[in-house]
Amino acid sequence: MTDQSQPRPRPSLAERVYDTMHARILRGDFSPNEKLPAETELSSQFGVSRPILRMALERLREEGLIYSRQGAGNFVRLKQVNPLGFAKVETIADIQRCYEFRLTIESAAAGLAAQRRNQTVLDDMQRALDMLADATGSQLHREDADFAFHVAVASGSNNSYYVETLRALRDHIHVGMKLHGESLMSDGAAALEEVLAEHQAIFDAIKTRDSEHARQVMHGHITHSRDRLFGASLLDLSLQDKS
Repeated sequence: MTDQSQPRPRPSLAERVYDTMHARILRGDFSPNEKLPAETELSSQFGVSRPILRMALERLREEGLIYSRQGAGNFVRLKQVNPLGFAKVETIADIQRCYEFRLTIESAAAGLAAQRRNQTVLDDMQRALDMLADATGSQLHREDADFAFHVAVASGSNNSYYVETLRALRDHIHVGMKLHGESLMSDGAAALEEVLAEHQAIFDAIKTRDSEHARQVMHGHITHSRDRLFGASLLDLSLQDKS
């Protein structure tokens, strides 16, 4: 964990560009095999330099969302990026359902990550954990670091279905994380420290290859996040028989 006495690093411009482009591709703003706007145009749109833009594009290439043709530019991959086709979050019930789904898939992914992870996965988790620690020291919550941590856990399962499901749910999860973060900051430093400790417990269980404990602490973390957000106001999602 990083020294919280150190100043919080400035948010990465490349990360912001990546997040926006990632969301646009998943939304279908670009068709498969469609050429992206030229780098000069994208740089102007985002108000960043071309080296910063290229860092974001390189990350998209590494994740298989875009590809390059020499002398022709960057293109969206032919494969469907979000084959699951989740509908947009429109109601409080949708947020609750997303948490419910995450409880099953992320707990299972954490258990598998404890069995299968390698040092690269641990390093990715640690980087995200460090960003969360820095933010906590500044009494802030970073949804980007939170999501990156959960994706790193999923990648440790060595099962692309978990990773791609999380990425397909990125915008849905972000809604819950944003509202949860606002709730944490209103509750004060102790609440932020509690959430950081929950992430640390997940990391420790995966690092020590304790599969069952990894499942438990991930399940507990997502449950606590949901309950902090909803309190005693969970909706009854039972199907009602027609009279």
